Amino acid sequence: MSIVKSLSVGNGDMFYIKHNTDNFTIIDCNITGTDDNKKRIVDELIKESASKTLTRFISTHPDGDHFGGIEYLNSRMPIVNFYCVKNSATKEIETNDFKKYCELRDSAKAFNIYKGCSRKWMNESDETRKQAGISILWPDTSNQFYKDALKIANEGGSPNNISAMIKYGMQDSATIVWVGDVETDFMNNIEADLKLPKTDILFAPHHGRKTGKIPKSILDVVKPKIIVIGEADAEYLDYYQGYNTITQNTGGDITFECVENWVHIYSSNENYSVNFLTNKNQSTFKHYIGSLAV
Repeated sequence: MSIVKSLSVGNGDMFYIKHNTDNFTIIDCNITGTDDNKKRIVDELIKESASKTLTRFISTHPDGDHFGGIEYLNSRMPIVNFYCVKNSATKEIETNDFKKYCELRDSAKAFNIYKGCSRKWMNESDETRKQAGISILWPDTSNQFYKDALKIANEGGSPNNISAMIKYGMQDSATIVWVGDVETDFMNNIEADLKLPKTDILFAPHHGRKTGKIPKSILDVVKPKIIVIGEADAEYLDYYQGYNTITQNTGGDITFECVENWVHIYSSNENYSVNFLTNKNQSTFKHYIGSLAV
């Protein structure tokens, strides 16, 4: 069994994976709310990772709502393995969190991720530890549209289109994909070089905003069984009509319990429900909303 959790952090993204191997992965962070909320989130990360001896932080891209609170996170739970795309992104206003991001990005703790890269224990096992089941689907660093997006970010512009795309999956378990904050026009431009797999659970880019709506031609290949729409003002969201969706504006924290051939799903909102899941009567966590066959 492994646990994937999408934390409700307001206008931003933060996830963790408690692997069924000796790995623990954090993807992005946005813990810039009240002190109590910041403490609650990091307390949970520390507790859930306590049984693992290898912890990594993956940054999809250097935007404030994806690295917010990283200085606080690092102060309580030191980041020793920092995964990010190779970049020299700059900001007109450098917050303490951005300075910490740059410090980690430019340190010996950093590992630069790109399409198809290999890394011991990320996607390679040895006699010491089994792999985490994480693959990097993008960026293709030779793609000209990506190079152009990288130049924009390095010159202080939007870093959305230098987002890494990440797949998590183990044999006989769910395939889960994150695509960062890439924008619709960019996805159209790179579609010929973008090879996304069929996916059980897909986290919509840019928190589900219309600006990051995944083109239908890509969705027809990915065939997601569930699209998770993140937190943003409703007026900016695309609700992916015709697809099964979970919306974090109302669902809150969403926990995915991944077991052989099934994903059991829980919401922190006891009143949240969907009508497309199978009832397997699970109770590992509170507020079970149903199960997805994979």
